[in-house]
Amino acid sequence: MSDLFDEKAKDWDVNEMVLQLSNATSSAILENVEFNNQMQVMDFGAGTGLITAQIAPHVSAVTAVDVSQAMLEKLASKSELEDKVQIVCQDITQKALETKFDVIMSAMAMHHVKDTELLIQRFAEHLEPGAKIALADLDTEDGTFHPADIEGVYHDGFNRDDLKSILAKNGFQSIEFVTAHTVKKEAKDYSIFLVTATKK
Repeated sequence: MSDLFDEKAKDWDVNEMVLQLSNATSSAILENVEFNNQMQVMDFGAGTGLITAQIAPHVSAVTAVDVSQAMLEKLASKSELEDKVQIVCQDITQKALETKFDVIMSAMAMHHVKDTELLIQRFAEHLEPGAKIALADLDTEDGTFHPADIEGVYHDGFNRDDLKSILAKNGFQSIEFVTAHTVKKEAKDYSIFLVTATKK
């Protein structure tokens, strides 16, 4: 499979929109999830580690999962993360990890996965009972957030009620949404939600 983020990885960490979104999402995750220094955390779609870097100081370890080798190599080059972060280049919808986690977090990765229900099912399988998810992505939008010809984007955002139903069906409770950020792009506003929930 070709790495759709091979070129983007080079300039990802200096993209102003990406940085604003990552900072806002990290803040929302920290406000809505209680971390402690015993926790094992998965960052799904970790990219270059912009969210990982904000959360890693608060937990025991982060497993950074992504299908882009180029993005993960950028993450691995950050010396401040080397003691806390393990990188895994793997599609967990096809092959699960052997680790169970206390928290799974994700920012702007779900719309790159075709089967949302399968992804949520996989998250549930990777969590201990009582563990949490913190997932950020686009609210339903009109398809203009990404360029029309972009590869690897399967959803024009998500309807909160639909996603809540999928989460409940897969054994999550205490499902709560907040608006984490609004991206202003070409005179349009795109809202980003953060949903948190607990595995029964």
